[in-house]
Amino acid sequence: MDNFVDLYTDYLISSSSYTTATGMASLLSIKHDKITRALGRGVYYSKFLWKKAKPYVEELTQSKETIILSFDDSIQEKQYTDESELNTWHFDHVFGRSVKGINFLTALVEVGEMRIPCGVEFIKKDLWVTDKKTGNKKRKSSKTKNELFREMLEECSSKIHFDYVLADSWFSSVENMICCKKTLKNDFIIALKSNRKVALSLEDKQNETYVNIKTLQPGQQTVEVWFEKLDFPLLLTKQVFKNENDTVGELYLACSDLSLSYEQITTIYKKRWAVEEYHKSIKSNTGFAKSPTKKTATQTNHFVLSIIAYIKLEWLKQRTGKNHFAMKTQIYLAAQQAAYNELKNLSTPKAA
Repeated sequence: MDNFVDLYTDYLISSSSYTTATGMASLLSIKHDKITRALGRGVYYSKFLWKKAKPYVEELTQSKETIILSFDDSIQEKQYTDESELNTWHFDHVFGRSVKGINFLTALVEVGEMRIPCGVEFIKKDLWVTDKKTGNKKRKSSKTKNELFREMLEECSSKIHFDYVLADSWFSSVENMICCKKTLKNDFIIALKSNRKVALSLEDKQNETYVNIKTLQPGQQTVEVWFEKLDFPLLLTKQVFKNENDTVGELYLACSDLSLSYEQITTIYKKRWAVEEYHKSIKSNTGFAKSPTKKTATQTNHFVLSIIAYIKLEWLKQRTGKNHFAMKTQIYLAAQQAAYNELKNLSTPKAA
């Protein structure tokens, strides 16, 4: 099946329910064992995703607009699927507890209104360790999420031109900042946790005089600060905003480009929310979690192919002017109409 990837990704986009080899076989008149073999034997990992994304990314990055590379991870719950190194327990900060599912990290290129995933890694807890507190065995990753972040950033930097790296506070370690700015010569805007400490001048840094960023009230302007173990200054901004439940939130941002204003930093960082729309779309529109696959390799192949299906939808968005959900609704309504017409056909008495 030389065209398996195209057939499978089109099937994912067309489907509104669980995606199975049997369902795809019935739709396309292909033997389901051929589909099962193709999905199981394929090697559809991050390098394969880049191969499919490369033509789109190369075209997008010719633009004179600001080019953003966003990193974010997400968890897709799979509580009824057997536990494995891939489908296991991860802490979800959204719920404040551990959930059973797939934890994956994506690098997303954004130019204008186009967002193309160019790399993905799955957090696999491939080691068993003993919990010092309980004495129980638990799973642990041999490679941390921040180590994966740096590897992916290095990979993207060798292939893609971009202006800024955006990430949330999970990736705000000094090691990540050094990798981005010093090693790879890229600028970043990264969120900070409110307990971080900074020096307000190089002299304060040399004297080890640090203050908590929560004590700073910069207003709508930037403050030049120094971090311990960083030999270059950053701009710090603080945003105050209202949440949907009327509570007040604060967002601290660290920016390595000292030429940017408060407005430029906050405007650029808003683009990071595009990665949340990407997460929502693959989970809702391309069947990311709707495959009953059991083996780790087959599951991973399905997940990557669902991300490639997202790329198809993203390019169709540019051609049609419709967002992913509008296109899925149009496909679903067309399927309903076809089903309704077939029912009417079956219900119509045949002439003698």
